[in-house]
Amino acid sequence: MTNPLADRIALVTGASRGIGFATAKALAKAGAHIVAVARTQGGLEELDDEIRKDGGSATLVPLNLTDSDGIARLGAGLHERYGKLDILVGNAGVLGPSSPIGHIELKAFNDVMAVNVSANFQLIRCMEPLLKQSDAGRAVFITSGAASKATAYVSPYAASKAALETLARAWAQETANTPLRVNLFNPGPVRTRMRATLMPGEDPATLDTAEQVAEFIVPMCAPDWTETGKFYDYKTRTLMSFRPPA
Repeated sequence: MTNPLADRIALVTGASRGIGFATAKALAKAGAHIVAVARTQGGLEELDDEIRKDGGSATLVPLNLTDSDGIARLGAGLHERYGKLDILVGNAGVLGPSSPIGHIELKAFNDVMAVNVSANFQLIRCMEPLLKQSDAGRAVFITSGAASKATAYVSPYAASKAALETLARAWAQETANTPLRVNLFNPGPVRTRMRATLMPGEDPATLDTAEQVAEFIVPMCAPDWTETGKFYDYKTRTLMSFRPPA
């Protein structure tokens, strides 16, 4: 059995459940050491158990990503221990309120932006030097079709994902002449807790699992992945380039 990610260090946010949990497991199975970040200690410990069952290893980091100083400390700790970071999967995100815009409190809007945008901005700032120390740094951010559809009644979430996409694309352009590759991944409807919250009447059995989705994220984290500034749409299994509006 080959381990294409052997000796590689992978940081995964939102790793205590859903797509983050499944992606961390899949990356570990491919040989990477996982730096698992999430707010929920219990979920991280469950992930650690699963990774160890498969013969992998993980470092657990209980951290609220709104703690920007905590992200900076994490970067410093990774530098001290490993001197590099090979993979960053920016998965953590919150749905926020499902209401007409006029009914949403400013704090609720800011809370969504803090996790979905500002935390990823801080991750980029603090992890870029480490990713550039890798021979093949890879960053993948989890986005949503809501960003381009401007989906009604989830405006904070849609706006935050649109901002995240632009942030990632700008970073991809800034690093295009380096070994670092930066891309976005849109999972579409997946059998997760967030999806169940948004669509409570939906039959989860009709949706793909987070484990199925994670199998398509892993190749984007590998050294032989060469694309940057692209958007992988899981539903259509298509790697897309961004185009200006018509």
